[in-house]
Amino acid sequence: MSKRVLIVGAVALGPKVACRLRRLEPDVQITVIEKDNLISYGGCGIPYYVGGDVNDLEDLYSTTAHVVRDREFFADCKGVHIRTEMEALAIDRGGKKIKVRDLRSGEEGFMDYDILVLATGAEPCRIPIPGADAPRVMTVSNLHHAQRVKELMKMGKVGRAVVIGAGAIGVEMAEAFTDLWGVETTLIELADKVLPMSLDQNIAKIAQRELEEKGVQVRLQTEVSKIEQDQEGGQQLVFAGGERYPCDLVVLATGARPNTRLAKEAGLSIGRSGGVVVDRRMRTSDPCIYAGGDCAELTNQVNGEKMPMPLGSLANRQGRIIATNIAGGMGYFRGTVGTFCIKVFGLGICTAGLTAAKAREAGYDPVCASISQADHAHFYPESELIYMTLIADRKSRKILGVQAAGKNGNGVKARVDVIAVLLEHGITVDDVCCLETGYAPPFASAMDVVNNAGNALDNILSGMNRPIDACEFLTSFADEKTLVLDIRGEREAAAGKEKYGRRWLHIPQAQLRQRTAEIPPGHNISILCDTGPRAYEAQVYLDSMGISNTRIIQGGYAMIKEIDPDFVTL
Repeated sequence: MSKRVLIVGAVALGPKVACRLRRLEPDVQITVIEKDNLISYGGCGIPYYVGGDVNDLEDLYSTTAHVVRDREFFADCKGVHIRTEMEALAIDRGGKKIKVRDLRSGEEGFMDYDILVLATGAEPCRIPIPGADAPRVMTVSNLHHAQRVKELMKMGKVGRAVVIGAGAIGVEMAEAFTDLWGVETTLIELADKVLPMSLDQNIAKIAQRELEEKGVQVRLQTEVSKIEQDQEGGQQLVFAGGERYPCDLVVLATGARPNTRLAKEAGLSIGRSGGVVVDRRMRTSDPCIYAGGDCAELTNQVNGEKMPMPLGSLANRQGRIIATNIAGGMGYFRGTVGTFCIKVFGLGICTAGLTAAKAREAGYDPVCASISQADHAHFYPESELIYMTLIADRKSRKILGVQAAGKNGNGVKARVDVIAVLLEHGITVDDVCCLETGYAPPFASAMDVVNNAGNALDNILSGMNRPIDACEFLTSFADEKTLVLDIRGEREAAAGKEKYGRRWLHIPQAQLRQRTAEIPPGHNISILCDTGPRAYEAQVYLDSMGISNTRIIQGGYAMIKEIDPDFVTL
């Protein structure tokens, strides 16, 4: 009798395991069960379908040759038997069988296995507030949700929307509503920044400004208390932070949790992060049961902690490894560094590793360097700035994380990917400074953004560069705790001088050596140039003259303009 492999779940991980295993073992008996009637789809594409970048729902579950990935496709083209609308109810580990229910007929029965694979994914978190289960309060965790939301849009029934949660899905849905449909959208987040689990303040502020400039109303540090329906107008009323937000649709984007009910009730080990515990071969605490994708917890390769990482890209890689191991091979999944990218209107944002806040929680002493630099050679036309933050541990100089944003999303992603692929190997600041990257003026500078971020971090760690973060500077300047030393030209400095008077000291770089005496003693001085390098040179010179009460505004005016465009607007 051939080996019986039963897979629960047919979105990302499940189909990958099945198809890879069929290629490795043509005679194995493979059955996939899925409670939905739509299978093997790209869930990460849902916001782009709602927003109109993807025209048809079928595009999300079609091949590159435009063939729909349905049951017949898997049977005819892949030799894999998938039973849809079939729910797994319980695992009998001793008898090696699963209790199932046919959702069409209601009939229950058992399916036997020799090897079981859990690809049960994640389920959306619904905040425990009154009204969260109302008909016009939705999640967008599957294609049915997406189709329902888009139908409401197409019928013109949504003029105002509230999105609760400014993580990836929340930000993407806010963009989808605003960009194509012109819906008046409010994005509400409990934390003090958008994308709070992925970004520190600088890059998060850049993302927030992009959202606001494109028409999204962002409300941070705001807790939703309840949702009610206006009986007269029929609208939803979202009560948050002492305000009331009338709308036609509410989207809950408050995160997801691993769907581990089957595993937990079967006595499999569940980790502190809430996901199924697996080893490097993706086996659970039962060697006959594998798990992966959004329901499993993974090892963070930067700090060694366990974490869920719900990404289709990771699920596909894990699926290949699981199939290899079922077929008798020795595949290993080492873990993840949490590489993440997102489009926010015209911005590309990408991160990998730990934020400074997460690094501090993990026991590191994080040091950050933030820079602004063109993605091409400065003399090449149509270059765009990349804003990058690089984070390292002060003592070991180990790189802990990287974040970047810019209008050229491909260029942003390429820079972060360079760091991401090396994070698991314990890359240091010195390694980044000397990292070899491709160079040609249409694509990069001779000293790439990545190298210069490393150089800035090296200078900070060595004590040669005393920085002030752009967000910290804006707060300090607003509280009148620092003066600005602007070393740019007359034209660039004019607005700051006019707006802030004596608090804005202008000495062009070429005149600094002759006018050093004009720098007032006893004041904290923040040195400003366009992107940072000239401010660093000015600080080094002033240190040599015994003037050490200076700090460099990281990323320069370019960073400030992205974070607070009104700072020097008259």
